[in-house]
Amino acid sequence: MSLAVAAICLALGARRASLPVDRFTLAWTHSVEKTGWQEDYALRGTALVLTEARIQGTGAGMEPPPDAVLRDGWWHYMPKLPPLPELRLTLSPYTADYRLCWQGRCRPLAQVIGAKRLTGVVVVRPCAAASAR
Repeated sequence: MSLAVAAICLALGARRASLPVDRFTLAWTHSVEKTGWQEDYALRGTALVLTEARIQGTGAGMEPPPDAVLRDGWWHYMPKLPPLPELRLTLSPYTADYRLCWQGRCRPLAQVIGAKRLTGVVVVRPCAAASAR
């Protein structure tokens, strides 16, 4: 008997990591406005679904949509995007690192993938179905 295990896989060149989670938050600080941005994702089969986004401020291409609600200092809204096969996140020494949050704690993306330098593109996607016996 096999049991599917939900997980996200991360890749940066030859570096690989996986997290046994079906939900996570991607957080970062806008490089110009220096305000927070967060996106919540859920795994749905072989896709990532963006379930909610939050912006801590406005400006420089960060305006929340008209249906956003201001709550606790963050603009909350439901993005209207189709399911995504993957996310491609660029690590740069010129901007703050992304943070990946799951099960109540956050870590820098470079730390999660085990990168020593902040350069390159990290691909985040649902892992191929795993099985347990």
